[in-house]
Amino acid sequence: MKNKILLPILAALMLYGCSSTSNVIDIKPRSEWKALDPKPYKSHVPTRITIHHEGEYLDPNENAAEKIKKTQVWGMGKDRNWADIPYHFMIDAKGNIYEGRNVYTAGETNTTYDPTGHLLITCLGNFEEQELTEAQLKSLIDILAYSCVKYKISPDTIKGHKDYAETLCPGKNLYKYLQDGSLIKRVKEAMKAYNNVK
Repeated sequence: MKNKILLPILAALMLYGCSSTSNVIDIKPRSEWKALDPKPYKSHVPTRITIHHEGEYLDPNENAAEKIKKTQVWGMGKDRNWADIPYHFMIDAKGNIYEGRNVYTAGETNTTYDPTGHLLITCLGNFEEQELTEAQLKSLIDILAYSCVKYKISPDTIKGHKDYAETLCPGKNLYKYLQDGSLIKRVKEAMKAYNNVK
């Protein structure tokens, strides 16, 4: 008799309740790269997502956290005087995702477009010269899918920096995934894993 009661319960748990990886994404906090405190800057609500590349060749064995910190120091220095690192999320060659500036703070750019309303995601490297690693591409899809669900952004808004400004960014070897539609297709599929993100 016990088995007759337990079997349907176990089946229901397997179908509906055992997705322990659902809604989980590993984002390394700012403390991981020893971020400086940001300066005050204007707030915004992200309504679209724009993909960048960091622009400098990245050796897969390079210390990504140190590189991110140097980018922040450069951007906040007297030449740029930015409020923080310009991006909301950054992805290294090993697929590690790093927290950048507050998502509700508008990003900053070296080019002419206004990034207000754009959630900025960058892949470390220069994708005019190098290819994304498989781990980097997978993490890009994951953070895009997660962000679309969490911040209620349509995946159809995902574009590259070059769609808004005179630039090669995010580089031909990353932009090709936007051009052929495969990136957005994979993001839409991946969004199912994050359907309960709050």
